[in-house]
Amino acid sequence: MLEQQKRQTIIDLINREVVPAVGCTEPMAVALCVAYARERLGMMPESIKILLSANILKNAMGVGIPGTGMIGLPIAVALGAIVGRSEYQLEVIRDLTPETLAQGKEYVKEGRIDISLKEGIKEKLYIEVHCEGGGHESTAVISGGHTHLVYLACDGVADVDCRQAGGGEAESDDIKLDMRLVYDFATTTPTEEIAFILKTKDYNFHIAEEAKKGNYGHCLGKTIDRPLSHGIFGNSIFSHIISKTASACDARMGGAMIPVMSNSGSGNQGICATNPVAVYAEENENTEEELIRALVLSHLTVIYIKQNLGRLSALCGCVVASIGSSCGITYLMGGDYNRICWSVKNMIANITGMICDGAKPSCALKISSGVSTALMSAILSMEGRCVSSAEGIIDDDVDRSIRNLTSIGARAMCNTDDMVLDIMTHKGC
Repeated sequence: MLEQQKRQTIIDLINREVVPAVGCTEPMAVALCVAYARERLGMMPESIKILLSANILKNAMGVGIPGTGMIGLPIAVALGAIVGRSEYQLEVIRDLTPETLAQGKEYVKEGRIDISLKEGIKEKLYIEVHCEGGGHESTAVISGGHTHLVYLACDGVADVDCRQAGGGEAESDDIKLDMRLVYDFATTTPTEEIAFILKTKDYNFHIAEEAKKGNYGHCLGKTIDRPLSHGIFGNSIFSHIISKTASACDARMGGAMIPVMSNSGSGNQGICATNPVAVYAEENENTEEELIRALVLSHLTVIYIKQNLGRLSALCGCVVASIGSSCGITYLMGGDYNRICWSVKNMIANITGMICDGAKPSCALKISSGVSTALMSAILSMEGRCVSSAEGIIDDDVDRSIRNLTSIGARAMCNTDDMVLDIMTHKGC
């Protein structure tokens, strides 16, 4: 068992990275930044100017905004100013009402919002908001994390200023993880210290059930649960896992006003790290302790990989999250450390390179592909099969295999990111 101080450091890390969020985290982070600036201005802004990094812009363009029936940033910005409360963090617009929604639509229609790309920055996650009103201007900047306020000022007088002079993401003082540490923590920590992770199941199962009450996104989860799909995929653990995971994503991307438990700034990553593991545990009749340890293993694996990859990248987050769920499922199947490492390698060998082309309803399709691969990789590892270091980017060492994945996602795919954004912003031209 790890010593108590190290366990507590990791628990604190999980509690920072696995948090509730309403709606897609990118537009909600923008709304949060607007709320900070509006609160500092002390009045409803007459105009709002938004400057965003390419990855934030990409991820916020086509996703549903909770409770609005609308997509995209303008309504999120307006509501951040009208009902946003910074203390709610990524649940910033949870006080939305039909009346304030109508006000938000009118604010958008009046053309008071200007959104553009911030040029010349290194940060993948950067949000800058300028609110003007009554002859005053307030500024707020979130950078390096979806809730990480680095600058807040009014008329040039700063209340908060922890921006880095050299640019780039802030250095983290979090504990540096590796796969062995992740496994040892998940499998040996006293269960009473980590039982809080069951909240991820409560949140992310709840939104999946609520998805059945509406037609969100492309209704992939509901489609997989219908008789025609059962005739193809079976009424099986596999189909139940895909349905429960896709349903939660359908509702989240479709704008349901329902919180999910996110991971590393992404609700979809939280869903994908939770629901496949929890469904498998239910249907395989694993114990509660086994479920707790499997969920911790899944979520902490995601946190570990994201430490190396960064918050936002050209690599789809479901690649990372489904690696976590494959680890959790392998553990529930009775897999030891070696077999869990084999599952990681099998995953990396399969779906590395899946692009992120923004948050949107069709994310449910990508999540389903990732979860399908997670199950296949777990089964293969339990059969004693693992992609070898003679093949592709896989290394004998699991941590080096993970670094190979994250190097491709963080560095090699940068041009891909630029091309994706160019395509998304020039459709029909």
